[in-house]
Amino acid sequence: MRFLMTSLTLAAGAASSFVAASATVQVEVLHAVECDRKTQKGDHIDVHYRGTLAADGSEFDASYNRGQPLSFTVGNGQVIKGWDDNLLGMCIGEKRKLTIPPEFGYGERAMGPIPAGSTLIFETELVGIKGVKKDEL
Repeated sequence: MRFLMTSLTLAAGAASSFVAASATVQVEVLHAVECDRKTQKGDHIDVHYRGTLAADGSEFDASYNRGQPLSFTVGNGQVIKGWDDNLLGMCIGEKRKLTIPPEFGYGERAMGPIPAGSTLIFETELVGIKGVKKDEL
């Protein structure tokens, strides 16, 4: 997790300089959940994830393997842009698959086991929003 958190944080500021007009993140809802309170910019959230390379399907990191979700403030540039923009509007328990082109990930630089220019696939699960009680869901 430290690798991914550090990597997501380091890339957050740099990724915006790589954004191309034609690049988009593909979002697939794997498990939909209805709720009244969805994630909003500035929420402190807990997310389980599994990250793989689109090129060969190899897994480069997964919070599930550690049994501890990644905690961060969404929409504030603490993680890669592909996460920051596409984990908004989620309900606790919802699962999304994000296919993130390099422009919204790490761009043209290698990051640990992630080669430069990689398209990343993240299976994500929102497990909590700080301060949101179950009766608000």
